[in-house]
Amino acid sequence: MVSLNLSRNNLIGNIPSNIGKLASLEFLDLSRNQLVGSIPTSLTQIDRLSMLDLSHNYLTGKIPISTQLQSFNPSSYEDNLNLCGLPLEKLCIEDEPTQNPNVEVHEDEYSFFNNDFFISMAFGFVVSFWIVFGSILFKRSWRHAYFNFLNNLADNIHVKVAVFVKLHNVNEDD
Repeated sequence: MVSLNLSRNNLIGNIPSNIGKLASLEFLDLSRNQLVGSIPTSLTQIDRLSMLDLSHNYLTGKIPISTQLQSFNPSSYEDNLNLCGLPLEKLCIEDEPTQNPNVEVHEDEYSFFNNDFFISMAFGFVVSFWIVFGSILFKRSWRHAYFNFLNNLADNIHVKVAVFVKLHNVNEDD
């Protein structure tokens, strides 16, 4: 596997400690999830990793030291408030034990498709359905105008298709 993008999947828990076994991984994106705990040291074993994004999680502790993990942009680790070490400006205090934060799991604040979205879509559909089709159902003049429009539209499409087919057949005969 060369690329693994699991961003915005509402993943909860720790990053698996055996992630380093994906030795041919070049692209890893675990951003915008609800991952907790520390970055596994096995991640330093992936020497082909050219893109890493662990941002917007709840990761804690020191970023494992390797030539690779420190070479990524600090934005790869942003919004992990208890993460420290290079390339971040927040340096770790060696004697201070790292603590896991009490994290309340909320819906992904960056997700466009949350419950409010689906409720508003259903409400909008029902209201617009009854505005359009209710008026056609209850007003006789609108109903006649609507069906006349559909008949004219069908006639126009039929004529245009017939002309196109006839022109196409004439061009093939030439």
